[in-house]
Amino acid sequence: MAAAAAASEPATDEGTLSIYKAARRIKRRESTLYNALRSVADDAAFVAEIAALWPALPLVANLRCGLWYTQPRTLAATCYFKSTDGHAGNWGFSTARLNLHLALLAGERGGCIIVDSTRKGKRFPDSMSKTIPIWCCVLNQAIQRHRLRAINQGSGLNSAMSVAVSKGDAEKYSGSSNWDSSVHLPVWVLDTEKNAIEGRIEEWADKFESCGADIHSLSLGLQKPLRPLWISQSTRIWLNEVPEHELWEFTPVILVSASASRTVPTQRMSSEYSWHYIPGAGDDEESWARGLTPALFWKHSYDLLDGGPDLCNQLVADIVEKDRVYRAQRGEYSPQITAKHLKSSSHNDPYCYGDHTTITQSMNSDPSAIAPTNTQYSSDGHVVFWIGASNLAVSSTKQVADDLPDVDCILNCDSTSRSPSGSSENSYLELPIVGSKDDRFSLLKNLPRAINFAKKNLTAGRKILVCCQTGEDISICVALAIITRLFNDSGCFDCGDFFAKRDITKLEMRKRLVFICKYAVNARPSRGNLRQVYSFLCNEKEQLSC
Repeated sequence: MAAAAAASEPATDEGTLSIYKAARRIKRRESTLYNALRSVADDAAFVAEIAALWPALPLVANLRCGLWYTQPRTLAATCYFKSTDGHAGNWGFSTARLNLHLALLAGERGGCIIVDSTRKGKRFPDSMSKTIPIWCCVLNQAIQRHRLRAINQGSGLNSAMSVAVSKGDAEKYSGSSNWDSSVHLPVWVLDTEKNAIEGRIEEWADKFESCGADIHSLSLGLQKPLRPLWISQSTRIWLNEVPEHELWEFTPVILVSASASRTVPTQRMSSEYSWHYIPGAGDDEESWARGLTPALFWKHSYDLLDGGPDLCNQLVADIVEKDRVYRAQRGEYSPQITAKHLKSSSHNDPYCYGDHTTITQSMNSDPSAIAPTNTQYSSDGHVVFWIGASNLAVSSTKQVADDLPDVDCILNCDSTSRSPSGSSENSYLELPIVGSKDDRFSLLKNLPRAINFAKKNLTAGRKILVCCQTGEDISICVALAIITRLFNDSGCFDCGDFFAKRDITKLEMRKRLVFICKYAVNARPSRGNLRQVYSFLCNEKEQLSC
């Protein structure tokens, strides 16, 4: 009897399922790959409808989630605003994510539409509720200060502004009355949060001004202050009363949250299949996408969605594998890019090889004109960014090929890619650098070799391509270390003389990061890697002082 009772206990345990385990099992059953892709396509249709209301405004995806909800052919640019900068009690303005190209784009086109989403069950992610409104306010505040200083000093004005001031219209350009630099937050943000954020705007504006950002160019590009507007699937818009964005007294930054809230029905039907709607399905793609990227999804969207839930996983596996083979063959048999750099006028500094830009920007001053962004596109849409007149370029390892006509040597920070054929020790260096989450000291250990390689080749006047797997993090940090260690504050190579004479501070490093981000607009350096760069520079300074 005892043995029989003991034997029945496991069966009882197996038959009993806790509420937590049952909920997890249901969630796994609902969160299939097909449901995620169906949800993305459904939300993308809503985004397309909103974009059609203001066709003149550029569509911008907030990385990375926003890329899933915008077809590549409709996308004008990307931006990078983190929700963590808007979390309650952790509000901040990041100089590592200035997104100045977005402000200039909005000024040029009269506004912009930013797309993002969230899984949290909220109508808007914190990046839209607080991070972007803080960003708009800080930029408006800095522009207002810049114009007031320019008018008070009576110098540094462009011709249009000078004419206005001479006609007694200084108030318009000073922003003393018409320029709105107040914080605009959505109504669901508590007054306590709003008051706390308002109390820190001046501090963040000081931080923005001290980082060496090109505020003068922003002042010229933005004729109206930035102001966020919020649109979700719960927003009611009367189609016969859609306002023209030109009539607004501000530059609209329209924030579109692509997904519906959790209050909507989740079980849905298509013509052939039923599927479960997942709010914010594009978020956290590593956990569900199985290697599929937004570009691949939109390229094969009809096949994936028409194949149904039973075939979806296998179709995705085939698409991802075919794309991997295709890229491997392209890297082996044909060049990835055709880069045409711009010729510039000669510089007085013998170390300034002005091959890639017409204007050299000082890192410690507001320039009188914006330097052109040297962005070069390959036939596949990949991008190489030349950093001013530094002879340095950054990109992803997708650009590394056998024939790079405008690159003399390659500094490859991705050990998973192959070296180009015919590469020599002098023209190619591969460093097995991994992200800070995998190894907190990987970048720090490899930076000395990177600096020596760059110093040798830059001294010889060679052009260097620094690349990593994404072209957004490790390569940016390596370029930051090179710029800080071997260049002066005017962005000219001096073999480290300026670095030896000046103390290294986080502010100085931040100015150089802003300088790099001016050209490499896709830069997204992680905090862990930036810390390693700062540690390396401090160690170098200690060795020089010994």
